[in-house]
Amino acid sequence: MDDGRSMRERMLAGDLYIADDPELAAESTRAQQLTHRYNTMDPTDGAARRAVLEELLAAFGPGSELRPPFHCDYGHQTTIGARTFANFGLVVLDVARVTIGDDAQLGPNVQLLTATHPVEPGPRRDKWESAAPIVLEDNVWLGGGVIVCPGVTIGANTVVGAGAVVTRDLPANVVAVGNPARVVREIG
Repeated sequence: MDDGRSMRERMLAGDLYIADDPELAAESTRAQQLTHRYNTMDPTDGAARRAVLEELLAAFGPGSELRPPFHCDYGHQTTIGARTFANFGLVVLDVARVTIGDDAQLGPNVQLLTATHPVEPGPRRDKWESAAPIVLEDNVWLGGGVIVCPGVTIGANTVVGAGAVVTRDLPANVVAVGNPARVVREIG
């Protein structure tokens, strides 16, 4: 599978790659250090907490808040819009881009998981993996414990019920629940 690209280049392209790469390890270590700092900070020091998130993430919109603990793979792959709120325990496996729009609401223990692994046992045993981006459009509300799988886009204003597992795209302006998440009604 060697095509001359670095593992980081392969990862960013959404192709199979191996995470045991010094460049990726350094980026992961940076993210772990920054999330550790953030997760152990004084919760009343809003300016310092925001500064850490602005250093960690690709973008962190004005008026947004992430309650610790927060965990991510790299940080620089995650963009969070304005006035977004994420409750305790957000996990973002941002091997691929994660885009969270403006005014999103994420309940406690939400997981945004871009990483995936081959179904075939050989490549999986050899530690190959890949990822597909996740997009949460503006004003999405994810209830507590929602899991969003690789490659999913959730449309604007959509509400996903607590504990749902979102395995495929959801349109705008709907309520979805269950495992796998399914649309139960339109909003409007």
